[in-house]
Order: sequence, then C-alpha cells, then structure tokens
Amino acid sequence: MKEAGQRFPTTQWNIIQDAQGGQTPDARQALERLFETYWFPVYAFMRSRFSQAADAEDLTQGLFTSLLEHCSLDPVKPESGRFRAFLLASAKHYLLVEQARLRCQKRGGGRPPLSLDFAAAEQRYRLEAAPQDSPEAQFERQWALAAFEAAREKMRAEFVREGKAIQFEAFRAFLAPGEQPPTYAELAAALEMTETAVKVAVHRARRRFARMLHFEIAQTVTPGVTQPGKTAIDEEIRYLIRLLGR
Repeated sequence: MKEAGQRFPTTQWNIIQDAQGGQTPDARQALERLFETYWFPVYAFMRSRFSQAADAEDLTQGLFTSLLEHCSLDPVKPESGRFRAFLLASAKHYLLVEQARLRCQKRGGGRPPLSLDFAAAEQRYRLEAAPQDSPEAQFERQWALAAFEAAREKMRAEFVREGKAIQFEAFRAFLAPGEQPPTYAELAAALEMTETAVKVAVHRARRRFARMLHFEIAQTVTPGVTQPGKTAIDEEIRYLIRLLGR
C-alpha cells in the first residue's frame, strides 16, 4: 500500500503554472484554491496597517480581484522563487497604488472573486496579532500557520477516510512546532494503547505529516538545490518552522 505522500504529483508550482495567462475555468479554479489557502496572511498584513477592519477587507478583496481578473500572475515563473514572497510584494504594491489613488473599494463589478469570511478573520486577527511585529512579520507568520494547517487538513481528510479520525485528533498537537502535545502516558491512557505503541504511532504520523507538508510547500516554491544536500523546499520548511517555533 502506498503511503500518503507517494500519491501526489512531483511537479512543482503546478498550480501557478496551470494559471499562467489562462482564464480557463480549470486555471482559475486552481488559482482560487491556492488563494483560499493563503488569503489570511494578506488580510493580517493589511489589517496591521489600518485601524479599521473594513479598509483591510476592501484591500484584500481588491488585491485578489486584481490577481484573478487582470492576469497579474502572467509574469510569474517558477524561477521567480517563492510564491510567498511574490504575494507579499503584490500586497505591498497594491497598497501603495491604492493609497496613491486615495480609494479603498471592492473590485469585480460588485461580485467578490473569493468567498472570504472576514468576520472570522477579524476575530482571529485580534486573537493572534502581535502588536510588536511589523506588517511583514505578521504576514510571514500567518503564511507559516496557513501552510501547516493546509497540510494538517489534507492529513486529517486521509485519516477520516481510513476511519482514524480519533487518532488524528489525538496526534494533532504533535504535528506543528509551538504546540504543547500531551505526554505519551496521557495519550496512551486516552487511546487505551501502550506507551510504546503510542510512540510508534506518533513517529509514523510525524513522518506522514512531513510528506504532506513537503507537498504543500512544493506548490509555492521553485524546485532546485540551493546548496549541497538542501533544496529550496527544505529551506522554506525550515524557515516556516523557525517562524512558528519562536
């Protein structure tokens, strides 16, 4: 039986490449899926610049409308590097343009390009925002959280399909830096397993999650070796772990 990560394609930036210049339904849907995963970091960046949530909402919707409706991704190539960096640069540029025009209004003929839950986003921002962090730091940390959560959600879905939803919830805290998991003894008691069996199960879950995370990051980072023994994807994962572990 193949393990989780082996079923995924090995191509990198495939979502971005599918969306190049194409306003085809498949290309747009692929790009929308990517934005739906990583829109909150943009909102956190915008929100940290404005006292009013409505301004951040309008700017966030406006940016994604521009990217989706005006083929703004056409110049993006795999060799450009990290999609994370591209999206932050796009947000900065869009903010400067809108400030210069002295307007903050929704785009797209009144129809938002993505269905974004700004009410929940504002609650989350108030809980998670670190006032001492710059807007760029807010963006980077939220990007890391989004990447890890996307990988965990894919893994959760697989566990559910296998009838192991309870095990996934038990192991969830072991799958991201910065969280405090229960002790093996506590987990063994809760799952009615031996501590040895729990340690083996957690180890396997972490390995499985690592493959999921690698696949998730591969969608946003140019492939290639940056230095002996390290790839751009490996470096990106280490960077995101540092962001969440601080």
